[in-house]
Amino acid sequence: MRRLFRIVLLTLVLLTVALISALAAMQFAIHGREVAVPKFVGMTPSEAERLAVTSGLQLAVEREFYSTEVPEGRIMTQVPSAGTKVRRGWTVRLAQSLGPQRVAIPDLTGGSERAAEINTRRRGLTVGSVAEVNLPEVPENQVASQSPPANASGISAPKIDLLVSLGPEPASYVMPNLTGQPLGSATLTLQDAGMHVGKVSMAPPPAHTGDAQPASSTASEPNAASMIVTQTPAPGQKVTVGSTVSFDVR
Repeated sequence: MRRLFRIVLLTLVLLTVALISALAAMQFAIHGREVAVPKFVGMTPSEAERLAVTSGLQLAVEREFYSTEVPEGRIMTQVPSAGTKVRRGWTVRLAQSLGPQRVAIPDLTGGSERAAEINTRRRGLTVGSVAEVNLPEVPENQVASQSPPANASGISAPKIDLLVSLGPEPASYVMPNLTGQPLGSATLTLQDAGMHVGKVSMAPPPAHTGDAQPASSTASEPNAASMIVTQTPAPGQKVTVGSTVSFDVR
């Protein structure tokens, strides 16, 4: 009995040792693939790249900013920050300094969006986000405003955001009920309102019950005398000039 107890105890000890060894190996494997992110701030991109290779990391210079404190061509920010533990192969995102602002911000308002793009590119700048909005007082495709404004100083990035006019908002109407009208007269009504006739399809004949015989169809193709059965958009919906209206007719 005592011998059996010793065997069981020895077995438990061996199992415990094996479990501890497995946990230690797992911990080592997990942390063995981790590295501390070096400090890239202040380096040139080539210096940062060499350090990243030795650390098993990837680099991505994603943005550029003007700076009076960080010399031109040097790394000014990084994500993750230095000292952060990451897996090998992790990509560290960097921002590079353009040095002090030396380019005057041009006045892009009053011109087209295309002209604004050419003007900014010629000066070594880029167009950032472009918002479009209906502005009754500004012609279509004309730059109404910009950020930063013309001749601004102390800006952070070499990008100019634009607000471009779509021109006056097109006139809108409440869609009339054209069902029951001939296709020809409905077409004239739409043309007078600046809208267009879209797809016109023959509606299936109505179902008949009992012994009544279905009436023979007078036309197999839509024509000006065809009567409108359904319409899209439906009556009461808001439509604008230039909209297309489709019909089912009989």
